[in-house]
Order: sequence, then C-alpha cells, then structure tokens
Amino acid sequence: MIQVHTLTLGLYQTNCYLIYESSCKRCCVIDPGYDPDTVLETAAQLGLTIEAVLLTHGHFDHVGGVKDIAAETGCDVYLSIQETTMPPAMTAGPLYYTKTYTPGQSLSLAGLDIQVMSTPGHTPGSVCLLVEDCMFSGDTLFAGSCGRTDLPGGDWAAITHSLGRLASMETNYRVFPGHGEATTLAAEKRYNPYLR
Repeated sequence: MIQVHTLTLGLYQTNCYLIYESSCKRCCVIDPGYDPDTVLETAAQLGLTIEAVLLTHGHFDHVGGVKDIAAETGCDVYLSIQETTMPPAMTAGPLYYTKTYTPGQSLSLAGLDIQVMSTPGHTPGSVCLLVEDCMFSGDTLFAGSCGRTDLPGGDWAAITHSLGRLASMETNYRVFPGHGEATTLAAEKRYNPYLR
C-alpha cells in the first residue's frame, strides 16, 4: 500500500512528496523544488533510500533540489523531454535529468507501479503521475483551480484538453497537487469550475 509523506518547501510553498510502498525501504521523490537537505534528512528519518526523482514539470520551484539529491544518492531523475524547450529563466538554468518519460508509460520503481499521464498546458511537458489511488498532479490541477498558462510554454487550449481528460476519469483519485491542499478527483469534478 502506498505511503505519501508531504513536505511543503520554499518561498513558493511547493509540495514535495516522498512516496513508497509500506513494505519497502525505497522511495521516489516527486518535485523536490527546494531544500534538498530537508528531503534527504526526511528520507533518512523514515529509513528510506531514494531510488528516483520524478518531476511533474520543469519550473524552477519544482526542480531546484534535484541536482543535490541526485549527487548524494546516485538516483535517476525522470522528466518529460518537452520541458527542455522552456526558457532557462523558467527552469533556473539547464534542466538536470537522466531519463525521460514517454506518454502512457508505466514505471516500476521503489515497489510501486507508476503510470505517467501526459497533461500539457501549464508547461509543454507537464505530467500527472498515477500510483494506486493517488494522483500527483503537479501544477496541472489544484483544489478548486488549475495551473496558469500565461508563462512561457503555457497553453490554455492544451491545459483545457488535459483537464477534460482528468474530468473523464472514473477513478476517484486522491489528488496531491504541486501547491496547496490535497483533494479528490470527485470533489474537483463537482466543485472545480475548470473541470465542469
């Protein structure tokens, strides 16, 4: 059964998630935007080895801690290749990654089966990560809102299509967004104007 440990870090209060199977001593880190030392210390306190970093997108507030974590642990870093088209000002310089996602890809990491769902719009290569009954939505979907598209690489038509795909999903995922509180897909379908 998946365990989710949330860290809210940095000036932009970005949610970083440590996810792991309850019977496993390995974890994946989603979007370590700030404070790599805090992420590393938390993993150690939980008795976990970091196997991979999974990025929902490449904005600086989601990727800032990646290099230090990778250097310390030797873990792989996954990113959509479309993110490399964004201006360096949006990504705090060249993006660091070791592997890329393919649309619809299934990953087996840290004892978890992870489905990669392409959800462009906030950025060209934004993804949602589906693990058991959890959706890690990055900045595509928030409680009551959705990601902005007025920054370089944003595309309103694309995010509208991506949100439509989320709205059509039947599973009532627990939604863990890149900022703000967790929610459920059922609640967002009912109350979020961008999913209705």
